[in-house]
Amino acid sequence: MTTALPPTPDYDAWPIEAELETVSFTPRRVTVCWSDGRESRYHGIWLRENAADETTVNPATRERILDLSTLSGWPEVVGAEIDDAGALCVDFVTEDRRLRFHPGWLRAHDYDNAADPGAPLVPVTTWQGGAEEGPDSLDATGLLDTEAGDEAEEAILAPALESVLGKGLVRLRGLPTDPGSLEVIARRIGPVRPTNFGLLFNVKAKPDPDSNAYTSIALPPHVDLPTREYQPGLQMLHCLENSVDGGEAVMLDGFAVAEALHERDPEAFATLTRVRWCYANTAKTTDYVWFSPMIRLDERGELLEVRIADFLRGPLQTAFEDVEPAYEALMTLQRMLHEPEFAIRFTYRPGDLVIFDNRRLLHARDAFEGASGHRWLQGCYMERDEIRSRYRMVQRARRQRRVTAEA
Repeated sequence: MTTALPPTPDYDAWPIEAELETVSFTPRRVTVCWSDGRESRYHGIWLRENAADETTVNPATRERILDLSTLSGWPEVVGAEIDDAGALCVDFVTEDRRLRFHPGWLRAHDYDNAADPGAPLVPVTTWQGGAEEGPDSLDATGLLDTEAGDEAEEAILAPALESVLGKGLVRLRGLPTDPGSLEVIARRIGPVRPTNFGLLFNVKAKPDPDSNAYTSIALPPHVDLPTREYQPGLQMLHCLENSVDGGEAVMLDGFAVAEALHERDPEAFATLTRVRWCYANTAKTTDYVWFSPMIRLDERGELLEVRIADFLRGPLQTAFEDVEPAYEALMTLQRMLHEPEFAIRFTYRPGDLVIFDNRRLLHARDAFEGASGHRWLQGCYMERDEIRSRYRMVQRARRQRRVTAEA
């Protein structure tokens, strides 16, 4: 009698949402019915590749070692049943092998009933601004407290990560203002991406600046480093000091602006998704250049990123007949970026940390009077992958606690 459930081909914990009740099969398909009435179909070859035994994955790394092409034939199913532990057991004729599947994992990966297997971790919600609007804000006091424990850290990180994944933006408040503390905070999420501006960069007026950001002048709505083949996915700005007159932060949801452009002027939208603009940062010691459309869509036609930064555009290099339509579309977009209903405005307080999607959110700044005080933000970059990974880890920890509690 088998009493233990089999392992899963990953490091995650999968609660059993429903029990397996019945199973049927054909040579290339297994069909199961669950205790809540759902029916799920799995291809035999999919099951074979996603087994958790030592011939399929390395137990130490959980990475696949099976090469399907090395099998002597198609892995056809010759038997299927539910064992005493509630696992699905499948017999494959090609290898004369029985493999077991964890019901919680099987249910969580039920591609037959998935509405959109490639859906984002958190639904993307576009937003507009206005005078009374501001970023989602969370009290992050204690985030760096090493004695608080993982659950206390997750209580702050989970809603913060959800806001960034869903809305592209969150503001954490009550954090330390020690120079360099941003790196410690950022590593609570994942590795920091260094650039030619360093691992951390200081946003404050300085002599001989190598970026408009390091002056006191106003900055128009923009993303950072569109000059890179893969522009950073996330940006963090941590306020250490702010006693100047002016310098209010401005942020816009670039996806909301793009959606509005598509609705108002479909031709301009199409032009900006097609024409490749030159983005250039030709500084004294570096020379970064990349060509890309201003609005990029993914393979499903969903918004993937915007590359909007007027002060980092080089001369347009495109087909002769596209030049005027491209500039007409650009100016339509530029006028929209000045519409106040798209923007939120706020003042940084010392201890504030704003995390935002740099391939979606546009940020700007009002001019400030440098002689009136000090304004010092420290910033860093990270990839979207890191915040998705950290969010999955938070969800995994929650599932692990649930499985442990139910055991």
